[in-house]
Parts: sequence; C-alpha cells; structure tokens
Amino acid sequence: MAVNLVNVENVSKVYGTRALLDGVSLGVSEGDRIGVVGRNGDGKTTLIRMLAKLEEADTGRVTHSGGLRVGVLTQHDSLDPSATVRHEVIRDLADHEWAGNSKIRDVLTGLFGGLDLPGFPQGLDTVIGPLSGGERRRIALAKLLIDEQDLIVLDEPTNHLDVEGIAWLAKHLRERRSALVCVTHDRWFLDQVCTRMWDVQRGDVYEYEGGYSDYVFARAERERIAATEETKRQNLVRKELAWLRRGAPARTSKPRFRVEAANELIADVPPPRDSSELMKFASSRLGKTVFDLEDVTVQAGPKVLLKHVTWQLGPGDRIGLVGVNGAGKTSLLRAMAEASWTDGETQPAGGRVAVGRTVKLAYLSQEVGELDPNLRVLEAVQRVRERVDLGKGREMTAGQLCETFGFSKEKQWTPVGDLSGGERRRLQLLRLLMDEPNVLFLDEPTNDLDIETLTQLEDVLDGWPGSMIVISHDRFFVERTTDRVFALLGDATLRMLPRGIDEYLERRRRMEEAAAASAPTPVAGKAVPEKSAADQRAAKKELQKIERQLDKVSEKEAKLHARIAENATDFAKVAELDAELRDLAGERDELEMRWLELAEDA
Repeated sequence: MAVNLVNVENVSKVYGTRALLDGVSLGVSEGDRIGVVGRNGDGKTTLIRMLAKLEEADTGRVTHSGGLRVGVLTQHDSLDPSATVRHEVIRDLADHEWAGNSKIRDVLTGLFGGLDLPGFPQGLDTVIGPLSGGERRRIALAKLLIDEQDLIVLDEPTNHLDVEGIAWLAKHLRERRSALVCVTHDRWFLDQVCTRMWDVQRGDVYEYEGGYSDYVFARAERERIAATEETKRQNLVRKELAWLRRGAPARTSKPRFRVEAANELIADVPPPRDSSELMKFASSRLGKTVFDLEDVTVQAGPKVLLKHVTWQLGPGDRIGLVGVNGAGKTSLLRAMAEASWTDGETQPAGGRVAVGRTVKLAYLSQEVGELDPNLRVLEAVQRVRERVDLGKGREMTAGQLCETFGFSKEKQWTPVGDLSGGERRRLQLLRLLMDEPNVLFLDEPTNDLDIETLTQLEDVLDGWPGSMIVISHDRFFVERTTDRVFALLGDATLRMLPRGIDEYLERRRRMEEAAAASAPTPVAGKAVPEKSAADQRAAKKELQKIERQLDKVSEKEAKLHARIAENATDFAKVAELDAELRDLAGERDELEMRWLELAEDA
C-alpha cells in the first residue's frame, strides 16, 4: 500500500474578497505524479505553495509525513547571483566525483547539452548574476534534480526549455522514484509524465485519473452529465414560465405559488460556462505570393544562422518552426517581417525575400513591451479599432471582444502595466487579431497562457483564414495548430520534416551520435595523428560537393511543395508528389550523414 506523504485537510485561502481555495482536501502518496491545471489566477500556484509549506492556509491544515524531503522549483529562483554554476549545482564535489556520477552527468547533458555547458561563457565556472532568466531557470532545475527527494513540486518547469529539453525532462521524471506535483500548461508534457490530474476551478479542486488526454475525456463526460441535468432544469423553468404566461391573472394562491417557484428556479440557474466563440476575422485576399525566399542568408552580427535558403510560404500555409536555441528561428521571422514592413527595401544579409502585394502581417514577438503600460485594457484594444466584423453581418465592439477573451467589464479598466504576464499576452493576441491580418507570425505564443486560454486561441486559429508560422516549444500547440513542420537543426539549413517533431528529435539524436562517434579518442601516451593536408583538401572538396547537392535537394523540395499546393484537390497527384518528397528526404538524410563524417576530416 502506498505511503501517504502529504495531507491537505479542509484548506481555504482568500485574497482580498476572492476565495482562491474553499475547503479543499487532497492527498499525495508515494509514486503519485500529479499535474495541476486551471485558469491563470484560479489558485494553482497558491495550492502547490501551501502543499510545500511555503505559504500558510487561512483555515485548515497541511501535514507532511515525518522526515519528508521536499524539493521545490518556484517561478522565481533563489540562486546567489555572485556564485558560479559549479557552486550552486555541483557544490563542493571534486571533478572526478561528480563526473563519475551518472545522475549528475544525465542532468547536465539533458538540461545544458553537455558536461561543459556549451552556451555558457565559462562553462561551470560562469557567474550566475549576468545570466538570462531562462539560463537561471535551468540552473535552478538542475540543482533540484541532482538532489534526492521524496516529493518534487514544480511550477512551470518547461518554461525556457526547448523541445529536446522538455522531452528529456519528461523521461527523467518518469524514471525517478520521487512523487511529483507539477503545474504546467504544456499538455504534451502532462500526458507523458502524469498519472493523476488536479483541476483547480472557482475555489474547488477536481481530481481525475490519468494524464491530460484522460482528464479531457473525463472532464467532458462530467460536464456532459452536468449539462444534461441543467437542460432538464432549464426545460422545467421554461415549462413553468409558459404555464404562468397562459394562466389567468385573476387566480390567487396557486398562481402566486407558481410565480415564486419559477423565480426560485431562475434565481439559482448558473451563468453559461465560459467558452470561446469561433471568430472568423475578415482577411483580404492573399493572391499567389505570400513570402518567397530566394537563396537567403540570415546573420546575427558576424554569426551566420542560415545560408542559401530557398523557401516559400504560400497562401493558407500553416507552418510550425522548431529548432535548437540560437539556430535562427526568431531571426528568420524578423528578416521576413522587416522585408514586409519596408515594402521589400530591408533585405537579409544575402539573397532576397519577396513579399506579396496583399500581405497584411501581424507579428507576435516574445516580448510584450510594445504595450503602453499606462493604457487601460479597453483603451489598448480601441487603439486598434472600435469594432470588428466577424462575418455574416455580425459585429462586436472592442468591449465585447475583451469579454470573449476573458477580460470582464471590471478588468477592462485595469492599467496594462498591472496585468499578469498571461493577461498581457492574451491582450496582445486580441489586438493582433482585431487588426484583421492575413498572415500571422507567432513567436512563442503559448508563454504565460493557461490551458483554457490556449484552447480558446486554438479554436480561433481553427477558423482563421490566412498563412501562419508558429515558433513554439509547446509540442501540443504546434501539432494542434499547424499542418507542416520545418526545422533549423543548427547547421544553417531549413528542412521540412514529414513526420513532424518526432522526426526532429530523431534527427537531432542522430546528429549528436554522429558527432560523438567522429570525435577523436585520445590514447594514453600517444598523440592523435593529424590528417594529411591532401586528406583535408579532399574532405573539403567533397564537403563542398555535398553542400551543392543539398542545395539542389532543397530546391527540388520547394518545387514539389509548390506543385502539391497547385494540385491540392487531385489526391492521386498529391500522393505521387508526396512519394517523391519522401525519396528526397531519404536522399537528404544520406547526404547529411556523409557531411557529418567528412566535417571532422576537413
């Protein structure tokens, strides 16, 4: 029988006049892996902070089993800014001690890409103070995972991790013996890791067995049953009121009783459940050309991120863009956006970006600084426009749209500067969509958004008629909203991945294995022999040849994509072209493997 680790008994917590938690009772046992979901502001973080005894309950109590070891990852780390990464993560372990510990090696490799912490200026000896929030977050997570705990409590652990990092963390947590309670909006992660779900709603917590998918099915069934009961209740109300309208006004006791009964039924009928209406924002025609990239090279300072890229974003294309951090995903979007905003005058370091004449681009960046903090929410929306046409003669005011996106009438008068990160993100999305664009660039749109808001956004995008590129580490969101996935693998190229993110992770793994296999292994007392000049010249020559072949493969792929778009309604032709595309992908894989083998020799 599983040992109980934490008991939460009749706990309540009030902020101002709002009860975040109202008489909640829960338990965590050995082996539990619990995912916590709910809308922003409904009390998820408050619940897990009380669970870990970082915050006191107003009423009720939280008890831990004797000697319980708890590890907590909060949204704000407590790292010493003057310390080094080594001091915080490895502490006083000698190099041979920590390097001989498979657990430490696994955590460092999984979270940082290698034992030498590539990307950190001085590796383990990098001082923490100047590092970014994302780098500090990974250090705090590594520090936590290297320790031994009975219970791990994680608040948004996937923030600032790329697709590979999230996949590694999911595997690592599945293999740990520690119990886990985790708040996250990453639905793929919840499905991979969790065996139970807590849904925090309006002061209460509903428990479900299984991961996120099981929770969605179970919640839908619960709400279906509730809706059935509510339909019966509302039918009774309508029947009652219909009888009253037909009844004779002169009746005395019986009609008065009926009126009172009807009023009681109406009084406690709950308001409609919050839902996102599928909005079809008007868009102008795109024509044949949206964005055409011809032999484009993208740089960040002196660093070449992409070279000789020929690619096309066509009308109605919905593209997911994944890749290692620093590979150039955001830089590529900015290069395309700048070409659009300047009518083609601003171009990348090499090649040319052609933009369709009818393109109306909306770009959601990772930052939310462009919103004036002094404006009220409603004013920020009205600055874009007062009303929006939703098609079929339906119009909504800025205020009505704000309510649809979760901003109540009271919240609409809140200064933008006082909004939470998730609320500002939601406001920014609303402003973009109100401007009726026909091309969307979304750079990490899921940051700070709760699951309910994400499903609302996905619902809006389902009916949105335009072209779209999404950069996101949220695998569920990418797979849900896009039709094709392209990847930047860190080798200055852009590749289409027919099998999506699974194929991306496989390719990255093969590249790492090939790089490790080609690395020279020093033999004690012997120097690794240098390659002769002739061998190096031959390797460079073959490398150049392979690069030209890869460029030709890219051109063929681009042409095939264009032909697939042209023959979209001819299923036999599309199948034939898709087979050619798969053959090209196989050819590309072979060329890439040979390129990796030769790279060391050159």
